[in-house]
Amino acid sequence: MNTFFCSDDSRQVGEDVIGSATNYQTYILVECPLPWTSEAFNSKWVPQNLRILVEEVKRAKLPIRFLLIANDLSHKVNHTTLLIYQKEEGLSNGYHKQEFQLANIEQVAGVVQKWIWDIDSNLEVETSTTRDILVCTHGSHDKCCARYGAPFYFQITASKADLCLDNVRIWKSSHFGGHRFAPTVIDLPEGRYYGRLDRDSFRSILTRTGDIQCLHQVYRGWGILPAALQVLERELILYKGWDWFNYKVAGKILEQSLDNNTILAEISFEQPCGSLYTYQAKLVKDETKTQQLKSSCNATRELVVTKYAVGSFWITSSKVMSYSTQK
Repeated sequence: MNTFFCSDDSRQVGEDVIGSATNYQTYILVECPLPWTSEAFNSKWVPQNLRILVEEVKRAKLPIRFLLIANDLSHKVNHTTLLIYQKEEGLSNGYHKQEFQLANIEQVAGVVQKWIWDIDSNLEVETSTTRDILVCTHGSHDKCCARYGAPFYFQITASKADLCLDNVRIWKSSHFGGHRFAPTVIDLPEGRYYGRLDRDSFRSILTRTGDIQCLHQVYRGWGILPAALQVLERELILYKGWDWFNYKVAGKILEQSLDNNTILAEISFEQPCGSLYTYQAKLVKDETKTQQLKSSCNATRELVVTKYAVGSFWITSSKVMSYSTQK
């Protein structure tokens, strides 16, 4: 019997969770009742036309991530929810949501194809929901998501009213990476990833209150940024405080050494008042945090997981909006 749990191992070796958020242009979330097989889109309730479309998108190497989602009502409702989250260009605070309520899951492939071809489907709906929280509970893919993700989902849904979740939906989700950080979460429309969450850190993230230092332990990074820049963004969050979550941000890698040991990175951000700032930073491979470990419970060999540290960062430009210029 395999008693190895990748999440336990990651905690024990002290792996830093930052830099593990996945960068996708688009998330396509399809409501589908459980159970899900290890390869989610081979599950019994997924129609053939949707499986074919997912494979076509993979072969075309489009920057789209398909996920199955479900909640406690998914097997009872008489419609299928389809959510498409598209990354905003330039300075942004995440993703733009389009929501569709379809008569059944067989309609999903047709609507997604029209979306890819930029054809209106006339099935989009408006809702009062402002956030969709995805909790990976995909235990058939990795047992850590059953051991830690599923109980966390039940814990936070049971205390939904207490956590001020009026306009927030919580979904079970198929695998989106990082099961060794279970319980792991994507917070949309921002597209921020979190791991090793507990009820207190989840409350702080939802309400943007409390000790922001909790992000050292639970913040995996922002999916709109390349992985290496995510460590710089975390430094800026800790420097600016919870206000950072109201800023529009863009980032890029300016230079990278041939051995990938050093990176020159840049992050620009716009405050709600209109002030613009740009920071640059030297990111250095952190030998003390770069480790060999198994990335999943079923992995047969260890991988080298490279981590970066912020060697220094400095402001390169600013355009401060005064009260008089705003008027």
